[in-house]
Amino acid sequence: MKAAIYCRTMEDNQKEDVQLFFDELAKQKIEPVIFHLFFEQIKNVVRLPDTSTVFSVSEDITDEVEFIVSLGGDGTLLDTVTLVRDKNIVILGINFGRLGFLASIGREEVKTAVKAIAKRTFVVDKRTLIHLDADLPLFGDVPYALNEFSLHKRDTAAMIKIHTYLNGEFLNTYWADGLIMATPTGSTGYSLSCGGPIIFPDSGSFVITPVAPHNLNMRSIIVPDDHIISFEVESRSENVICSLDSRREIVAKNVSLAVRKESFTINLLRLSENSFLQTLHNKLTWGLDRRN
Repeated sequence: MKAAIYCRTMEDNQKEDVQLFFDELAKQKIEPVIFHLFFEQIKNVVRLPDTSTVFSVSEDITDEVEFIVSLGGDGTLLDTVTLVRDKNIVILGINFGRLGFLASIGREEVKTAVKAIAKRTFVVDKRTLIHLDADLPLFGDVPYALNEFSLHKRDTAAMIKIHTYLNGEFLNTYWADGLIMATPTGSTGYSLSCGGPIIFPDSGSFVITPVAPHNLNMRSIIVPDDHIISFEVESRSENVICSLDSRREIVAKNVSLAVRKESFTINLLRLSENSFLQTLHNKLTWGLDRRN
């Protein structure tokens, strides 16, 4: 069995956890295929299995790789999604970061997680992606996002007007700093911080959330994920910011943009005893009344 390993960087206080992770891989006879930049960083400070190999780009991940492990926070896992693409590989996120909504498996669960891979005692959640269509090439070979698509004004520009349509029918014009189009997975991210609702991952919906809207009656709206949502932008600036998760591009304000559900899904691994409700309890401290 082979598992690809992706990590942006290893902090000094993570060395013991990383060593434990690779020791457990060797114990379970799982061959690691390590992202080349991470390999160069750790090869002299971490004992790696003799079967270790490296990869550099998505095309290097062959059909022999059954899993890809993200060591880091949610941002690291979002990078991993761009490597997996439509390969149908299961993603395991081990949280070396802070909040960890996506990379929800803690450092203390490393052994349990690796054993779950080896014995296949896990649950796979299929997560919807959002796909961006535009009248010019944007975001190369990965015009999709796990969390959200967003439009935003430039740093010093005045607020922008975003005319929004559902399947060609006018929905609303948002006077705002920006607009977020989030998947259920992304509903606990940027959209939530802007007042959007939390949506269960299997709800079959998208949520549209304005960023600092001019009109206070502008609220988030949940729409079916089989709709095509298109946008026209008005701005005093010549350009606006277009983002997919943590990736962004500066585009002309007259660009034509539309988003829809991607044709494939991403497989996120969770330990069988974990659930979305438990993640909400753990990460948002729901159900914990500190007054008691």
